[in-house]
Amino acid sequence: MKTVKALVLTGYGLNCDYETDFSLKLAGAHPERIHINELISGAKGVARVNLDTYHILVLGGGFSWADDHGAGVIMAARLRYNIGEEIEEFITQGKLIIGICNGFQVLVNLGLLPGLDGDYRSREVALTYNDSGNFVDTWVKLKVRNNTVCIFTSGISTLELPVRHGEGKFFAKKETIDKLKEKNQVVIQYADKEGNPAQGRWPCNPNGSLHDIAGICDSTGRIFGLMPHPEAYNHYTNNPDWVIRREELARMGKAIEKEEGEGITIFKNAVEYIRENL
Repeated sequence: MKTVKALVLTGYGLNCDYETDFSLKLAGAHPERIHINELISGAKGVARVNLDTYHILVLGGGFSWADDHGAGVIMAARLRYNIGEEIEEFITQGKLIIGICNGFQVLVNLGLLPGLDGDYRSREVALTYNDSGNFVDTWVKLKVRNNTVCIFTSGISTLELPVRHGEGKFFAKKETIDKLKEKNQVVIQYADKEGNPAQGRWPCNPNGSLHDIAGICDSTGRIFGLMPHPEAYNHYTNNPDWVIRREELARMGKAIEKEEGEGITIFKNAVEYIRENL
């Protein structure tokens, strides 16, 4: 079986690397937690890691550089001005990039998303302060758009994942959002309990994102950014309602069918794509 190598960035406030590493292992990948200084050039006394040896690049959650100057701004600048061309070559080779929460913010600031028409340098969307003005930490229902080109969400119709952010509101010009929808790059939307788009209603839409957008991909479907945390739902007991659900099943004479949380499917899709295509 082909070894699928994933690079999970760590350092300077990124704090979801262990859960992400664990989730990728459950999905069948061989992840490595790599400090950003090992990846970018010019770090004194640090051996340089070659991005080319990996198949999946993961920019995880946290508060890189304490979100100084805006969430993901400094990290995006360091990546762009040190290894920007290497990242673009990584994309050209057909490899995968996923940005989760702070990682999504970084991808937006880099211009890798939305990546309309193969443009990976223009910043056309933003993730800004929640409408509430507060940090939000809750679980949300998500609808996966059935026409999306995103390979990470293949075969998924709905998801339940946690969000935890202060700057998660998706914002863009109307013509940009229209183009994202037209090109099937809107991947997931905040939804109500029935799985229908939240239509901006709080708390189903926890941050005021326009058109309930919780995640988008580039035009190839190989770069994916989302605010919810799939790595944080790696086991069924991560869900706050797991005891209730287990009891409901027990009263029907049933048991939990699998221990994996819903978020693992996103990573499994990535691993399977690499095995089949690279």
